[in-house]
Amino acid sequence: MAIPVRLAQFLETRNIPCRVETHPEAFTAQQVAQASHVPGRAFAKSVLLSVDGKIWMAVLPATERVDMGRVSRCLAARKVRMATEAEFAPIFPDCDLGAMPIFGSLYGVPVIVSHELLEGGEIAFTAGTHRDVIRMRTKDYLEAERPQVCGREEILA
Repeated sequence: MAIPVRLAQFLETRNIPCRVETHPEAFTAQQVAQASHVPGRAFAKSVLLSVDGKIWMAVLPATERVDMGRVSRCLAARKVRMATEAEFAPIFPDCDLGAMPIFGSLYGVPVIVSHELLEGGEIAFTAGTHRDVIRMRTKDYLEAERPQVCGREEILA
């Protein structure tokens, strides 16, 4: 599977400089970071959540875990939990399961991002497949996606 057409078109139409790189097949964010020779703290993973019944994407370093209570406080939500595959798979029909890119807006999914991930000048993330990674400047990601940003104490375990 190639990277999703909607992702490629999104980056191209906005003239966002980035690099698409292929790596040996990997399934966890830490494995992909290692296969891509990217430090885990600079590799952005997407975690799908159910926030008061609506699907949200949390974007955080591959080395970290989401703290549901902190996400709840950050978003002023009553109930936050991990979304099930049955809930989110239909939203990402052009992506390998577990390889969703960090551009939730392309799929109508709001995004919350860890402030810690934004400390570096470049981020890398899965590009919709278990073999492709995109690298881009962090500022370009923020300008294109406009995610809600929370501090480390707000969403990381």
